[in-house]
Amino acid sequence: MVDLDPWGSASVDDYSKLFDEFGITEFDASEVPEPMDLMRRGIIFGERDYSLVLDAMENDRPYAALSGFMPSGPLHVGHMMVFRELIWHQRHGADTYFVIADLEAHSARDMSWKECERYARDYVASLLALGFDADEGTVYRQSQNPRLRQLAFELSEQTNHNEMNAIYGFDGETNLGHLNSTLTQAADILYPQLDEPKPTVIPVGADQDPHLRLTRGLARRMRMFGVTEALASFELDEEEREKVAEALELFGGEATAREVAGHIREGHGHHEGLLEKLDSAGDEELEPRVRVLSRDAPEDAFEDVVDELESRFEVERYGEHADVYDADYREVDEVARDVEVGHGGYGFYPPSSIYHRFQTGLTGGKMSSSVEDSHVALTDAPEDGYSKVKSAATGGRETAEEQRELGGKADECPVYELYAYSLARDDEHAKKVYDECVGGERLCGGCKEEAAELMEDFLEDHHEEREKHVDEAEDLMTLNRI
Repeated sequence: MVDLDPWGSASVDDYSKLFDEFGITEFDASEVPEPMDLMRRGIIFGERDYSLVLDAMENDRPYAALSGFMPSGPLHVGHMMVFRELIWHQRHGADTYFVIADLEAHSARDMSWKECERYARDYVASLLALGFDADEGTVYRQSQNPRLRQLAFELSEQTNHNEMNAIYGFDGETNLGHLNSTLTQAADILYPQLDEPKPTVIPVGADQDPHLRLTRGLARRMRMFGVTEALASFELDEEEREKVAEALELFGGEATAREVAGHIREGHGHHEGLLEKLDSAGDEELEPRVRVLSRDAPEDAFEDVVDELESRFEVERYGEHADVYDADYREVDEVARDVEVGHGGYGFYPPSSIYHRFQTGLTGGKMSSSVEDSHVALTDAPEDGYSKVKSAATGGRETAEEQRELGGKADECPVYELYAYSLARDDEHAKKVYDECVGGERLCGGCKEEAAELMEDFLEDHHEEREKHVDEAEDLMTLNRI
């Protein structure tokens, strides 16, 4: 089992386990128009519901991208992935938001407000230097955003200690400020939808997935209507739906409850609860449909959504829910969302997410702001960046002879990752470094020298760009000052 701790320092050893354990889907860069290098190189490895974002992107419909950082330490090259992902989405039409998570830093890391502001200013300057357009996007601090805090309070009414403990492993010793910071982060994730519901992508490392799972559940609970896929007029749990769906396939997609019950009995399975439901339904036809349920929606809102659906589809009404036939789930959900917003509801989309691999620290293990030798900070002097890369661990062999004979272990090399994640000029350059390493042509000394020089050049250029944006970063902090 993979243990994901958003505040810990452990890395994920086997990313493939995340697909089965947490419902993350493998990322397919071929489906993305003009994919960025992190997508093409497999560094962005997973996604959840990214198809919603791609559909909006390709059809010129509103969508958003949001990310942010706790201002709790130096910003390093490993963090730069998220900045670049945010900027790429901005350039591809997203409404973009960058969050300074100072409430989280203050409660979870015991950072003073002045420390938070100092680090935040550095973060924003680097974000702008890398190409974020603040005129077209939004930068805010959690502590200075009253709409955000109001939303966090409303979200708090939709969860409880048991859920928080299950997702995050909190216990009786967890302070309430830390607990509340998770709700503030959920409010951050949903914040781009306050004025208009729209697909929203959150670029994260896999360790941040607990926040996404919590927020997806909260987004659904904040809806007036629940929209689900169903097979019968009565409720089936997930396991029961799978069993009935398997039976329906054998019947060509449609059958009565009685016929399905007979088939299941023939299989001698232990499904007493399901068989009891099917027996009670008798000759009811079982077939796929989309269900719309009222979640304490005003009565007139539910009547409006049923009326709207009946004008487009075949609909059957059952008390507090309606079943829609021969309809696409997303189309029904859009109808329900439009009616909900018209009646003053939020209509939130559950947030989408993309997941990138952790960048290995220069000394091995996870790159960390708190371990200075493990990272190159974006504020490091260029010559210091050069020296850190020159001193980095590698995936090389014990001797040059072994390296030439057996090849290097590029997949285990922090220096190769510097090329793949940020330093390689293009994909061909990254591939050349990899192939020469594993083929034994490239030795570690020359490879580190090239990477060190590229890092020094990058930092010189980045510092020059930062200087152009210092005043703009200061202005943004002044607008968000405690």
